[in-house]
Amino acid sequence: MNFKHLHYFWVAAKAGGIARAGEQLHTTPQTLSSQIKLLEDRLGRKLFRKSGRKLELTDDGRVALRYADEIFGLGNELEAEMREQRVGGKPVLEFRVGVADSVAKPVASRLLAPALRLAQPVRLICVEGKHGDLLAQLALHRLDLVIADEPLSRRLSVKAFNHALGSSPMSFFCAPALLPALKGPFPKCLNGAPMLIQGQASPMRQQLEPWLLRHHLQPRVVGEFDDGALMKAFGRDGHGLFLSPTVLEDETSAQYGVQVIGRSDELTEDFYAISVERRITHPGVAAITSAARSALFGG
Repeated sequence: MNFKHLHYFWVAAKAGGIARAGEQLHTTPQTLSSQIKLLEDRLGRKLFRKSGRKLELTDDGRVALRYADEIFGLGNELEAEMREQRVGGKPVLEFRVGVADSVAKPVASRLLAPALRLAQPVRLICVEGKHGDLLAQLALHRLDLVIADEPLSRRLSVKAFNHALGSSPMSFFCAPALLPALKGPFPKCLNGAPMLIQGQASPMRQQLEPWLLRHHLQPRVVGEFDDGALMKAFGRDGHGLFLSPTVLEDETSAQYGVQVIGRSDELTEDFYAISVERRITHPGVAAITSAARSALFGG
């Protein structure tokens, strides 16, 4: 296919006619019409039809236009990518990271911060989404890295690699107003207490329910949340106990005005950097993994 012909068709379709497109492309309507005719011959389809004095797209023309939009949109992205930004004479590294929506935002920000401290200027682009959706974008090289609280499953046909960042035990929190209602030491005090827990799909939920059974605990579950920040907001307002990574203990207590009532090393939240590299070479990924293992999670 001659992409010049496709470009002429694309401009004509966007401009709403041959004459106007000719003005934009600085060519005659006759030349433009003949080039579009060559494209139609190549595809074996009519792309325009006459409607009075105007041209309108056929059904095949609308299909061709959708593809042309994608093709030339990608061309514009390529051009922008190649027009490298520089700061102080140094090229800017564009670092695209997906953060699973189940990862606590304070953990994500602390994990990603080392990438902004590289000697090379960095433009960090973060997107949030479901674990599977982010892995699909990683497979298409639309992301350089995915931060998640569960590893890449072998059942998924995505060629990527798990890089363990570390893990944190879990702490249990409650608002001061709830403390008088708790009976006995931790974890016995959870019996009958109102509790806010993670949603069914959360990896922590899969650990919590067996842990409660093992310790013969029966809290009164009053809410389930996919959004951890919303769960903590309900906890702040005294609606129930909740658990959060111990690594964020001070931050959680200060932000939500809650107190730690106990901790469990049996419940752990794991964090992973998932990338298409088996051996890490991307400077942003290397900075994140090194800092997480040495500082945030203490090796």
